Amino acid sequence: MVTRRRIFFIKFSYILIDIICVGAAIYLACLLRRHTLPFEVSFHNIFLTPSNPFHIVFVVWIFTILFFNNANDLYQTRREVLEGLEFLEVTKSVFYSSLATVMAVFLLKVADFPRSILILIAVFITVFLVIWRIFKRAFVEFIVARGYNNFNVLIIGTGSVGVTLVEEIRKRPGLGLRISGYLDDVHPAGSEHGGHKVLGRVADFPDIAQREFINKVFITTHHDNDAFIQLLEQANDLNVAVRVVPQGFELSKGEFFKYNIGVIPILEYCDAENLRKQAGKRLFDFIASLSLLTVLSPLLLALAVLIKLDSPGPVFYLSRRYGRGGRQFFMYKFRSMVSDADRQLSQLKDKNEVDGPIFKIRNDPRVTPFGRFLRKYSLDELPQLINVLIGEMSLVGPRPFPIAQVEKEDLRQIKRLEVRPGMTGLWQIRGRSDISFDRLIRWDIWYINNWSFWLDWNILLQTVPVVCKGRGAY
Repeated sequence: MVTRRRIFFIKFSYILIDIICVGAAIYLACLLRRHTLPFEVSFHNIFLTPSNPFHIVFVVWIFTILFFNNANDLYQTRREVLEGLEFLEVTKSVFYSSLATVMAVFLLKVADFPRSILILIAVFITVFLVIWRIFKRAFVEFIVARGYNNFNVLIIGTGSVGVTLVEEIRKRPGLGLRISGYLDDVHPAGSEHGGHKVLGRVADFPDIAQREFINKVFITTHHDNDAFIQLLEQANDLNVAVRVVPQGFELSKGEFFKYNIGVIPILEYCDAENLRKQAGKRLFDFIASLSLLTVLSPLLLALAVLIKLDSPGPVFYLSRRYGRGGRQFFMYKFRSMVSDADRQLSQLKDKNEVDGPIFKIRNDPRVTPFGRFLRKYSLDELPQLINVLIGEMSLVGPRPFPIAQVEKEDLRQIKRLEVRPGMTGLWQIRGRSDISFDRLIRWDIWYINNWSFWLDWNILLQTVPVVCKGRGAY
């Protein structure tokens, strides 16, 4: 009963705030274009005065936006949904409600409704609804991260998928998922994986779920059908939500689609070529890189002068890399090492601190004093905006490895060459230099298989605070 009341209160509050936002948007648009309206602009005159020939249109607009917002599940607190996707749903609601309003104007035969008012209202509604949802999301994440309305979670399976899921949950305290531990039939109870212990076997689920007050269980490994059905029945009896990681998700291309054939739900592993969706990616890269180069030109010039003052040698370091389709290109960087750094590499190879074909050490003696500052905040990467501008790189994508450091027999590299390499990517926002080569490759492949504009946008937004903190870079 308490939960239902809370859900009702939250939904009612969201609807009320939406009504205020839409009303404010309509009022502001009317105020800015009051000379086109046949009435004195006030809240009462806009919505309630019969002498206003447009008041029915404004009321219809409020109800239609509420209808479409509800249809797009915007009156729920969906913590797992990415910000970009929620904002996209808002935009869709505004678009469809605007079409419905135009139809209402036509069907009700409302004469002389100003088109400028129509456009302004749609723009203001979108802005207001997005802004308040940004504050709502920040507030929810703030209180959830401090323990409000958290859920106790069990992870079934201690394999790579289970451990990775634990890491992803740990990075997102705003989800409010408190991990109690694992259930696993391979590793013994008490063994630790990813910072959490195995609490027992899968058969122990009912007892452990009650003892640990479990709200949700994530299935990351797939047992036989009988065990799965039994687990679902037990979870249903205990009122525990079951979430299943799709088997082989890391090998799939594109998105998963759920639909029904009759009464049978189907989960489709879509292998449609994702790259054909990227028609606008190159245009965005060109405009963004040109704009950034223009805005940042004073900073780039200042850094170039400081590099020359810091140590002898050229301002730029040109590194030969593999690009899309295996084409080689020179990647631009501000020089952060002494000018003969490449010749000194052979003397330092035995000190490599990362696995795989990449060479990195924390206290590299070849790095100049100012170069250490450049590397910490990734300022040495800024000249790659030139590579993005001329089409050799993208703002977001798998990072290109130096040709001399790439093992040519490593077939995993082939997949990374399907797209343009990027200035930033998943492993930049999730550890930078402090992650294993194998995980780096898996993240790059997942990015390629699941690319979307909103994924790129989220990576770009997360890159800024990561770079400003200067963690994990050397």
